[in-house]
Amino acid sequence: MRSFVCTADDELIRLRKRVRELAAELVGAQEAARRHLARELHDGVGAELTASRFALAGVDTWLPADAPPQCAASLAVANRSLDAACEATRQAVAGLHAPSLEAGIVATLAQWAGGFATRTGLRTSFVCTADVRLTRLPADATLAVFRVAQEALNNTARHAHASCANVRIETNRRYLTLAISDDGIGLPRDARRRRGEAQGHFGVAGMRARCEAFGGTLRVSSAREAADGKARGTTVRARFAWDALLALMPPLTPPVAPHAPHTSPHATARRSSAGGPS
Repeated sequence: MRSFVCTADDELIRLRKRVRELAAELVGAQEAARRHLARELHDGVGAELTASRFALAGVDTWLPADAPPQCAASLAVANRSLDAACEATRQAVAGLHAPSLEAGIVATLAQWAGGFATRTGLRTSFVCTADVRLTRLPADATLAVFRVAQEALNNTARHAHASCANVRIETNRRYLTLAISDDGIGLPRDARRRRGEAQGHFGVAGMRARCEAFGGTLRVSSAREAADGKARGTTVRARFAWDALLALMPPLTPPVAPHAPHTSPHATARRSSAGGPS
C-alpha cells in the first residue's frame, strides 16, 4: 500500500512538473509571436504608412491653387486619419514589446502603470509589499509578472468601463501574489463557468499559462451587489510560487531594500509594510 501511495505521489509530481514545462513552452511561443508581430507592424505596416504620408504630402504640394476647397478638406481628413493610424500602430508595437526590465519588477510596474493612466485616463494606483526577493527576480520571472499585469490592465481599459484600477503585489513565504482590481461593470454571470474567458479570451489563457509556468494559479472574479445581483468590478489574482520564480538564483545575499517605485501625476505608487517573507 505504501509503495502504491509513493508511486501515485511521484506520478503527481511528474505531471505537475510537465504542466509547468508545457506552460513555459506556451509562454515562450507567445513571446516569440509578440516579437514577430511587432517586427511586422513596424517594418511592414509602419513602412506603408510612412509611404502614404509622403504621397499625401506630394498631392498637397501639387494641388493647383484654383482647386476646389473640398480637395484641401479631404486631404486634411486623410492626414488626420493617417496620423491616427500611425499612433495606433506605434502603441500596438509598444504594447507588444516588453519595456526594459533592468530596474526590476517594482519600478517597471510603477512606471508602466503611470503610462497606462496617462494613455487611458483611468486613475491607477500601485502598492507593493517590501520584500527583498522582488529585487532578485530573474528576467523571465520578471517578464511573466509584468505581462500578467499588463494584460489585466489592458483588459480593464478595453472591457470594464471603469474609472479606476488598482495594482498590488503581496508576498508571503510561499507565493508572490499580483492583484489587479477595477470598479467597472464586472463579469457576466456565466464567466466563472467559462473561467473568465469573457475578459480577453486568449489573453486570460495567456495569463493563466504564465502563472502555471511558475507553479501558480490565476483567478478572475467579481463582487456582486446584494440588491440587484449585478457584478461590480473585476479582480484578477495571479499567484506565482517563489521556489519556481527564484529557481535559477544563487543563495540569498544580505538584504537590500527595493528601489522606490516611480510615480506619475496620474498614477500613485506606495510601499506597504504588510506581508513580506515569513
